[in-house]
Amino acid sequence: MEEYFELIAVLLARAWESQRKKIEEASAMIADSIAEGRILHFFAPGHSHMLGEELFYRAGGLAPVNVILEPALMVNYGAGKSSKMERLPGLAKIIFDESSASCGDVMIVASTSGVNQVPVEMACEAKAAGVKVIALTSVEYSRATPVRNDREMRLYDIGDIVIDTCVPYGDAAIAIEGVAQKVAPVSTVMGATIVNSIVVSVVENLAARGIEPPIFKSANVPGGLEHNARLLELYRPMIKSL
Repeated sequence: MEEYFELIAVLLARAWESQRKKIEEASAMIADSIAEGRILHFFAPGHSHMLGEELFYRAGGLAPVNVILEPALMVNYGAGKSSKMERLPGLAKIIFDESSASCGDVMIVASTSGVNQVPVEMACEAKAAGVKVIALTSVEYSRATPVRNDREMRLYDIGDIVIDTCVPYGDAAIAIEGVAQKVAPVSTVMGATIVNSIVVSVVENLAARGIEPPIFKSANVPGGLEHNARLLELYRPMIKSL
């Protein structure tokens, strides 16, 4: 357990040192979009979808966030099925066409391996539609993994901005004596830290421009429900996932 805590600290420090500039660039892009009255979209299959839930509809989070959650790609609707669906050509195009993303918007596409059909196809479809793509992926993991999509690309080949999560190949990171398979994945911790750091930077950016950042409050604090209701009235017509 101690080794896991120590490793997370090392990886977070590595991400801070190597990815800070990319995070700042991504945050400025998102702040520009929100300042123009647009929303941030998030898409990811498998366990990476949790990062979208981290961004979406929560206290201290940005209100103009549309998380694109496709049940067929989520493990809680069938783990084996979700893995197969992630490799299905054409699915991402259908999902994108049914989303509210449009030219000039920003979309974060997250995938630790960044090689499977759906995340790569989604990034391609978004860019073709004029949506700016922020790729959140592990460069090390992706480089070590064979491409499994008909575009013959990796997610980091497509993003306008690529943020490396610094997740090691295989994700699971702790070796136990006498056990062949490593345990304790790190991708969720790394991804959640990065997306929340993006939120912090976006809010700083908007505030520096004199724009009141649209941030949800906890519904359990005085005035929280009323505050959130005003934001929901403003953004509900634009955010399909609301």
